[in-house]
Amino acid sequence: MISIKEKIKKLIPDKIFLKILYRKIFNEKLNLKNPQTFNEKLQWLKLYNRNPEYTKMVDKYEAKNYVASVIGKEYIIPTIGLYDKFDDIDFDKLPNQFVIKCTHDCASTIIVKDKNNFDINEVRKKINTNLKKNFFYNGREWVYKNVKPRIIIEKYMEDKQNKSMRDYKFFCFNGMVELLYISDDSHTNYQKIAFFDKNFNKLDCKRKDYNDFKQLPNKPKNFEKMKTFSSILSRNIPHVRVDWYEINGKLYFGELTFYTCSGFIPFEDKEWDKKLGDLISLDKVDMHEK
Repeated sequence: MISIKEKIKKLIPDKIFLKILYRKIFNEKLNLKNPQTFNEKLQWLKLYNRNPEYTKMVDKYEAKNYVASVIGKEYIIPTIGLYDKFDDIDFDKLPNQFVIKCTHDCASTIIVKDKNNFDINEVRKKINTNLKKNFFYNGREWVYKNVKPRIIIEKYMEDKQNKSMRDYKFFCFNGMVELLYISDDSHTNYQKIAFFDKNFNKLDCKRKDYNDFKQLPNKPKNFEKMKTFSSILSRNIPHVRVDWYEINGKLYFGELTFYTCSGFIPFEDKEWDKKLGDLISLDKVDMHEK
């Protein structure tokens, strides 16, 4: 049952909601008339750059088909199954290890390393709870508003050297790769992060909510290919983040993210908020406000 608080939240117009949330998080006024910072411009893009094509690009299932059609299916993590309801899943037919998540959000991923030793009731509860939610209302990330809630199960992947799914997240601006960050242990409370420029030089950009790497990760084998594909996938988009995995030397697509941290990135140095903001050119954006 939806609480009264949730019902009221849904009734608040998007622009007003974002202004309230921005003030609450940063204790600053959100400048939508003349946005300057990265976080401000992401809020602006939520409101005015509502291209219907973006919906399929963030759907966890449809995005894989889209990216495969552009760069090839060999870069896509295999899908085991797609389901409308949790009870449609026949766990007896699944491999011992797999990843299960919803297609319409970014907070439901569950990694199952041993099918015979996981709490299916807890997984059912989490997945079913998330299926009932429209992720759009959390931060008015428009791209998620019309994604059909489904369940996707994927092949479990693990790098033999790192024993984790290390993320390579490329920040792209109209087809131009400008920087990236690498993160480790993204599904734990000990996530590590490091920013690099497009030539893999370490940057002093930091986020308050992540730990630093004690030892910086090496440049990935597929770095140049990641850059090339990121550029192709981000063409004609004011800003999108293209995420990759390198698993046992092979490159795999992760996801497309239009609003990193929903546009509420806690930069340790606010200068980086402005530097990244300067990379987004809003005067050329096709406006699709609704």
